[in-house]
Amino acid sequence: MSSTYNDVRSAIEGRIAAELAIAPVYPVSYQNVPFTPPNNTPWLQAFIRFGDNAYATLASFNRQNGTLVVNVFTPIGAGAAANFTIAERIKDLFDRAKFSSIIFDAASGPSQVTPAAPQPYYQTQLTATFEAYLD
Repeated sequence: MSSTYNDVRSAIEGRIAAELAIAPVYPVSYQNVPFTPPNNTPWLQAFIRFGDNAYATLASFNRQNGTLVVNVFTPIGAGAAANFTIAERIKDLFDRAKFSSIIFDAASGPSQVTPAAPQPYYQTQLTATFEAYLD
């Protein structure tokens, strides 16, 4: 069972890192970790927003809600196909997934973000809400 916020973060980030270490490989920017975007090649940004925390009835743990947000950046002017292919890889990892005492809902997106930040990239965003059970 996940027992801390860092356990939840580590499980989610580890799942992303393992997938994106498989060819084709893409760099990922994580929260509060130094990162320089590559020049004119795809990359991703992943972060977690923790939300409400509630005591789980008849149990000795808390239910922690949250949202995983993943931004996918691809070179501008090359169309949406490459971006959507990368987004689909991430969506498949989390869409209704269950692991490490984390239960994900259906993932949403990819939704285009305009203007992209940082520019010049074509940016889409995936989100997936989850419940994690903490000791």
